[in-house]
Amino acid sequence: MSEVEILLDEQDDELFEHHRIVADQKQSLIRVDKFLMARLPNVTRTKIQGGILAGFVKVNDKNIKANYKVHPNDIITVSMPEPPRDTEVIPENIPVNIVFEDAHLMVINKPAGMVVHPAYQNWSGTLVNALAFHFQNLPELPGTDARPGLVHRIDKDTSGLLVIAKDERSLTGLAKQFFDHTISRRYYALVWGVPDPPSGTINKNVGRSLKDRRVTTVFPAGDMGRHAITHFQVLQELRYVSLIECKLETGRTHQIRAHMKYLGHPLFNDALYGGDQVLKGTVFTKYKQFVENCFKIIPRQALHAKSLGFVHPITKEFLQFDSALPQDFMAAIEKWESYVKYN
Repeated sequence: MSEVEILLDEQDDELFEHHRIVADQKQSLIRVDKFLMARLPNVTRTKIQGGILAGFVKVNDKNIKANYKVHPNDIITVSMPEPPRDTEVIPENIPVNIVFEDAHLMVINKPAGMVVHPAYQNWSGTLVNALAFHFQNLPELPGTDARPGLVHRIDKDTSGLLVIAKDERSLTGLAKQFFDHTISRRYYALVWGVPDPPSGTINKNVGRSLKDRRVTTVFPAGDMGRHAITHFQVLQELRYVSLIECKLETGRTHQIRAHMKYLGHPLFNDALYGGDQVLKGTVFTKYKQFVENCFKIIPRQALHAKSLGFVHPITKEFLQFDSALPQDFMAAIEKWESYVKYN
């Protein structure tokens, strides 16, 4: 008996079906791991191959290998040892930093490290779990299970301002402003190098990378991805890094992170986009140690949603909010300022 057969013998009674996909009648022959990569959210090809090896993936109720070619009308099932999660949000007593609140909406300042909404590997401890504890009956946009009140989000390790809707009219009104790109959003980022010219506009399509689905990539030819526009301006030069302001016209996933990497200036300590390496500066050990110390000070991508402006969907008043840079971000800037001054 093979290792896979032994594993299946031990687990057959404990597996729960999570996904059932029926291949189209005109499905072309394609490897099953590639087929599933295009259809399962937040899953890498390596994880899919591991699931196939462990017997979690079956085709027509039979075990297969990763190089199996999917045929028309094939039934592909993906099972797990744990039952599927439902979309119920469990309220959790997590503090929320509320910048503004009225009967219709609130603006909060999210700390770095907090996931906005429950998802794979992050079912608890999210902002939505906190909102469910502090507020009841927040509305949801259609097709956004487990995301009450949300009309936009920022990445887990990005800090800054978010607007939350407290009723249906506000949710719809804010969503339309995001759709129309009339929301004013400005971010501060610490990036490697100094952009030249010091201000400009990046108007390049972005979309999920074909090689790594965790990453957003730029498609310069415009033949793939979605339209994305980022305006940037250098606020402070710090020799090997610089503080920049980014104004978003569109709000695609990882837009600033992908656009700045495309420009040749990845965000400082952005591990997913290569910014957690020494990309500018000297080769001396002392300098490398200095950069490593900076990474420890701000152990995340140096990105902060600093300001947010929008028309109140009920009162029609224009509201503008600004937030201070968090302590880790300020400490990293101060350390670079000291380096420039004394070296």
